Amino acid sequence: MSNADYLDTVFKALANPARRRLLDALKNRPLTTGQLCEVEDGLDRCTVMQHLKALEAADLIIVRREGRERWNHLNAGPIKAVHDRWLAPYTRGAVSKLAELKERVEG
Repeated sequence: MSNADYLDTVFKALANPARRRLLDALKNRPLTTGQLCEVEDGLDRCTVMQHLKALEAADLIIVRREGRERWNHLNAGPIKAVHDRWLAPYTRGAVSKLAELKERVEG
């Protein structure tokens, strides 16, 4: 898969608010699929599993099985790739402009 296709998959996975909520729930610690179903209590288990499948396909989560439990771990690497490609270039310019403005105001 090309880098552009990979980023498209990540963006598509992140476009869904339910998936973003699932990722938010995984920020501090891995959770089982059952625990994630409780986070998204408005969705049935099958729908949560479909969202987890999309997140796994985008490499946004890493799944580990322990016995009967499926543990979902956040993989922040693809989010960093999006940041590095799309956000960092813009924020660098904004930070330098703010520093320049501060120097003008204070100087």
